[in-house]
Amino acid sequence: MMLIVALTAFAVGGATMAGAAAGYCFRGAARRIGEGLLLSFAAGMMLSAAVAGLVLPALEGGGAWRLPLVLAGIVCGGAFLWLLEQGTERLSAPRESHGALLFLAAIAVHNFPEGIAVGVGFGSGSVTQALAIAGGIAAQNVPEGMVLLPPLLRCGIPPKRALWLAVATGIPEIIGTFLGFGAVNLSATALPFVLAFAGGTMLWVICRDMLPRNTTQRDTVALLLGFCFMLAIDVLVG
Repeated sequence: MMLIVALTAFAVGGATMAGAAAGYCFRGAARRIGEGLLLSFAAGMMLSAAVAGLVLPALEGGGAWRLPLVLAGIVCGGAFLWLLEQGTERLSAPRESHGALLFLAAIAVHNFPEGIAVGVGFGSGSVTQALAIAGGIAAQNVPEGMVLLPPLLRCGIPPKRALWLAVATGIPEIIGTFLGFGAVNLSATALPFVLAFAGGTMLWVICRDMLPRNTTQRDTVALLLGFCFMLAIDVLVG
């Protein structure tokens, strides 16, 4: 069983890494499409992932206390990134790098509970169900990884460094899978809050750093298309 868990953990985390590598290879085409459109499309995908992949599953699994748990998780997720933002503003680094740090933090936090969900599936004893969960998450992680590069490049981060930073966001998913498998009872109880917390961080980043300041109709269309694209993936593979 442990071998299957390990292989699945690296496959799920590796899907994000593979998507980041694909985004790196096609970054030239991404520049031609336009920064605003890509950021809006990525924001739409993250919005769909936050709502359909995190908040709604949290509401389904929280029991009688699901609503307070989810609301508290969303608020705490936003507060976490607000505190992180306050801390980064005291650094001597350029303002653009602060946005990159918040973006990476939100993606890494979002990947961690997804890994826990996979691990809990294995710990519950149903390998088939766990593999189905892992397959759905991995399918979502590839396009998520692909849209990681444009926001980082916008902040002035060199392409190769941006690639490695994007690849690193898959590591929390691997760690979360092992933790979820090792502490299934605790994880199953805490998972609704953790999912909502991750959703709160993503909603904060979408509103704070991803939507163009002067949103055009094309940007709005790109956001809606990104939302629909991610929602379709979630439904088809879920």
